[in-house]
Amino acid sequence: MATPDELERQHTLITATRRYDDLRMRDALAAVHPDDGGAALSPAEMLEMLALSEVVIRKAGYGRQAMVRSARAAGASWTQIGAALGTSKQAAWEAHQRWIEEQARQHELS
Repeated sequence: MATPDELERQHTLITATRRYDDLRMRDALAAVHPDDGGAALSPAEMLEMLALSEVVIRKAGYGRQAMVRSARAAGASWTQIGAALGTSKQAAWEAHQRWIEEQARQHELS
């Protein structure tokens, strides 16, 4: 079984999303039309889909934080960033700080 860490190295956000969506669609079609020859996903494919969902979440999170940094560099306020994220300025700032701290911890472990 591939772990999210392994899959994260193998996929971009686009390829991880595409593979996840392919598996999700096959699973949905097999559930809705079991008599049409749509085979249910194997346990390995279900686990791959689960791991891919984690990869997509991680990669989207990295992109989100990069956009927060870019918005700040362009002069956006935390109030504006919070509004763009659908949250308060405080929540946006705290989420970004937590992400920075987590990145620092991961680099210390490397």
